[in-house]
Amino acid sequence: MILEYALGAATVAVGWSGYLISILHNVGLSFPALLSAAPGTAVTTLAGQTVTAVFNLPAVLITAAVTVLLVIGIKESANVNSVIVIVKVVVVIAVIGTGWMFVRAANWHPFIPANTGVFGEFGWSGIFRGAAVIFFAYIGFDAVSTTAQEARNPQRDMPIGILGSLAICTILYVLVSGVMVGLVPYKELGVAAPMAVAIDAAKIQAQGTRWYGLMSMMPILVKLGALAGLSSVMVVMMLAQPRVFYSMAKDGLLPPWARKVHPRFRTPHITTIITGIAVGIAAGFTPIRILGELVSIGTLMAFVIVSIGIIFLRYQRPELVRPFRTPLVPLVPILSVLVSLTLMASLPRETWERLVIWMGIGIVIYFAYGYRQSELRKASVMGGGTEEQKT
Repeated sequence: MILEYALGAATVAVGWSGYLISILHNVGLSFPALLSAAPGTAVTTLAGQTVTAVFNLPAVLITAAVTVLLVIGIKESANVNSVIVIVKVVVVIAVIGTGWMFVRAANWHPFIPANTGVFGEFGWSGIFRGAAVIFFAYIGFDAVSTTAQEARNPQRDMPIGILGSLAICTILYVLVSGVMVGLVPYKELGVAAPMAVAIDAAKIQAQGTRWYGLMSMMPILVKLGALAGLSSVMVVMMLAQPRVFYSMAKDGLLPPWARKVHPRFRTPHITTIITGIAVGIAAGFTPIRILGELVSIGTLMAFVIVSIGIIFLRYQRPELVRPFRTPLVPLVPILSVLVSLTLMASLPRETWERLVIWMGIGIVIYFAYGYRQSELRKASVMGGGTEEQKT
């Protein structure tokens, strides 16, 4: 979950930085290239010079701003969230609708670029690696389940909400990706703000046509919409991460200070600040590619564990009340495990090494502290505990 939420927020922060710098360029303002990306990243300035960056300052600043906001306290509004969702969807549809007119079909050929001889670099192995990396875009659909208590018929509404949103977003993802690759050669889209690159190209291609007036406004509108959307994603991710720490501390798996709440703001301020520092460091010093791969492999690993858990619970605890039952058990969970492992296997070896190290750190913390302090274990040793703990 830390890989999913904390590093997910860092990935989004890097993307946010890319769109901000692109907006500044649109209005003729420059940002110090040295402070615009992770160390070692080649950055092209407004003057056309190539500079090697040393730090991603905008990503750290937006992380700090979100951290302060979450410490002070934020009351999420359903109306505000709805407006942000509408803005994000309108931006994507606008890119599809306006960009489609300037697509160059030649950019789609070859549809599957030939493999370079290295696994994962184009070709079919590149497709699998690409699927694993963009799995990051599918994080959060399960958040629909958090509104179960507000649904009139959660057994029916939750699957419809989750699968329906998945279907709609997948269609939009495919269409906007097709348009972006049609606007500019795919090799130019390996940046933190690819949609900005695509819409800027569409503006240039619109010169001399009746659509130029509209397209001249699109880059700023699209990028502002992207900034708003990415900001809201950061808030949600960094709001969730301290709550994970809080729940772990409440179960005894982390020290008591991890569940302390600010006396005035009533927020888990200590874990929020720790999360903000960790996200800021990751966003400031790590390339977006590495962050995206880590988030994806961490989330896929969680899906593997959950899928295996479904099988165990179905046979070990058949008496549990299940308002929604996964169909065709064990077939569906087994397929889920196989697909997730296949995507994980296509990721680079370095990403696997980072995952193993990360899991090793978690195991050490658990057996050095969490196992002995676990409230569930204490309850089982004492023979007591609530029904919730036993379950």
